Amino acid sequence: MADKLVVAECGVIAEADCQDADCSPPMQDWLTEYNRRLRPAHDALDAVRSDQRVYVHMGAAAPLALLDALCGHAARLRNVEVLHCITIGPAPYTDAGYAESFRHNALFVSANTRNAVQEGRADFIPVFLHEIEDLFTSGVLPLDVALIQCAPPDRHGWMSLGTGVDISLTAARAARTLIVEVNPEMPRTCGDSMLHVSEAAFIVEASHPLPVFDQGEVTDVHRAIARHVSALIPDRATLQIGVGGIPEAVLASLKDHKGLGIHTEMFSDGLIPLIECGAVDNAHKTLHPHKVVTSFVLGTKTVYDYIHDNPVFEFLPNRYTNSPQVIAQNDRMVAVNAALEVDLSGQVCSDSIGPVPFSGVGGQADFIRGAAHSKGGVPVIALPSTAKGGKLSRIVPTLKPGAGVVTSRADVHWVATEFGAVNLHGRNVRQRAEALISIAHPDFRTELEQIGATLFVR
Repeated sequence: MADKLVVAECGVIAEADCQDADCSPPMQDWLTEYNRRLRPAHDALDAVRSDQRVYVHMGAAAPLALLDALCGHAARLRNVEVLHCITIGPAPYTDAGYAESFRHNALFVSANTRNAVQEGRADFIPVFLHEIEDLFTSGVLPLDVALIQCAPPDRHGWMSLGTGVDISLTAARAARTLIVEVNPEMPRTCGDSMLHVSEAAFIVEASHPLPVFDQGEVTDVHRAIARHVSALIPDRATLQIGVGGIPEAVLASLKDHKGLGIHTEMFSDGLIPLIECGAVDNAHKTLHPHKVVTSFVLGTKTVYDYIHDNPVFEFLPNRYTNSPQVIAQNDRMVAVNAALEVDLSGQVCSDSIGPVPFSGVGGQADFIRGAAHSKGGVPVIALPSTAKGGKLSRIVPTLKPGAGVVTSRADVHWVATEFGAVNLHGRNVRQRAEALISIAHPDFRTELEQIGATLFVR
């Protein structure tokens, strides 16, 4: 019988036939393998060729040294597709000067790439977050190179993806060539968050702070919305939360709640006080009890430090965290998601301003549908009633021409503004219009009633 390699890590035993399989090296040899793969950043990026597709680690984990090195190869490269979801920090490959060398393909349009997409120098793929990984593994979007940032390896040679497992763990393993930037400032996180040294073609060492996500000011409008949303959240609920003014305000309003749990695609600093005060204990979750389930984190150094080696957090891929079937297994699942505008029939636009891409489909529909099928679940769309300093209503008769419908009117349940919360589920279009007008800004209600009368109300 052939010798067998048995690897035990995190309680999981993997067995492989080393005579017939391409096995990873024994654990005691990982440092030799690490040093053999070690390269300067510019040399590692020699692996990229023209006409290839290059995946970039998302969120706060974008490997900045590798991206700088990639741009350093621009003179010899043509038509390289740079694919990723939201990232924070610089995105130099989207500069107009690199147009012949690189073209960004956005799975979610983030602030650092928005101009390039809106000016036609980059592209946008509308896709549910839980379905993205299948694009890599099915061959719809095959990956030539993956650029991933990790924490330094542990004594067994395992490197943590830190702030973001998201779609990046799958991308790393689907790509033909994996290049890893090892950064000692990347936190080491728990869950399905590890790559072994032996999986990387090349390793580049770099040390730099992780970029910080600017959530903007939490305003009185955000706090008013949060009061209406928090009234819908029962004790022992499991929450999906995001980042930004409304999610931060909602979290701050929940300190008197009891027995809350978290199952979310992402979170930020505002979750820490709820854990510390005991409002979030995850003890009553029906799926993954005692764990904060997430896929990535955006925030400040405070939250990056908090998740380091913290076993309360379980980082898992988006194909799992965002699966509506998985989400629905959490009883009392409350999903709170933002929108740019909602029309009087309940259609939700969250990714574009008219036909102009602004963000992405992301995980909104994943969680709205999952919460809708949860026992005692509460799906919520939350938005300020106005935009442009009160000049525009976000509750509109019809969506702008060309606007993307991220969440269909049949999926929508609760909609909340600073003027209240209404449940559209099971209501006809006339009743929906009346309900939504009641939570629109008073300055626009008469106009909405007049236009709505010709559409739905009478």
